[in-house]
Amino acid sequence: MKTLIHFLVSTVAILITAYVLPGVHVSGLVAAFVLAVVLGAINLILRPILIMLTLPITILTLGLFVLVINALLVMLASYIVPGFAVDSFWAAFLFGIVLAIINWVLQILEE
Repeated sequence: MKTLIHFLVSTVAILITAYVLPGVHVSGLVAAFVLAVVLGAINLILRPILIMLTLPITILTLGLFVLVINALLVMLASYIVPGFAVDSFWAAFLFGIVLAIINWVLQILEE
């Protein structure tokens, strides 16, 4: 039940972020929910592997390279999920940052 609530909060965060940012397009509620599930799976499986492989670059950039990894994972999700499109790398970069902030705020309000 808690996982479903987390995905619903992420869905709302995705819809808000897509509304705020130009260059990010979500076709509807179902696409946003599927994107939340796909991003959750990608962040569970691929993100730790990529962070470990790029650890020297991440340390050298004081952790800022993780933002680049997040943008690349958002772009990967845009190829997987129909109804979700990102126009450029920078749109994906900003999408990752804004999504994390909105998700954080919504998680605080959820408690």
